[in-house]
Amino acid sequence: MPAVSEPALPHTWRPLGVRMAGILFGGMLLVVCAVAWFSFDAEVRARFTPFQRGTLVALGLMFFSAGHALARSRVVAETERLVVVNGYRRREYEWAEVLAVHLPPGAPWATLDLADGTSQPAMGIQGSDGARAHRAVAELRLLLSHPAG
Repeated sequence: MPAVSEPALPHTWRPLGVRMAGILFGGMLLVVCAVAWFSFDAEVRARFTPFQRGTLVALGLMFFSAGHALARSRVVAETERLVVVNGYRRREYEWAEVLAVHLPPGAPWATLDLADGTSQPAMGIQGSDGARAHRAVAELRLLLSHPAG
């Protein structure tokens, strides 16, 4: 792996594989459901009650919101802070609050060690992204060792 240089700030890391999977599988699921619905004859479609149709729409919206939550995860290094967005939750940390970043083999995402003794998942750096994730962890470690702010 080539030497890692400190990224220009602000810098955003996003999961590539999760976004691709969400778009591809979400799109395929939508196409399959639409084809299935329109392949039913009018008599079969008429037997669906409004409650059943509403349930199908609600399930579709739940799948969409779960995929969107995973795809919007990111880690943003700014001059004065580190912003971690996991799903629909956003957390901001001063550089002094973040002690280390880890991505052990087989881990689903990176983990931040915080000064208060807790840890925080950083789902914006997904282990499934392979070398891209390891490069992101190395860049983030470099920023932690030389805080910009």
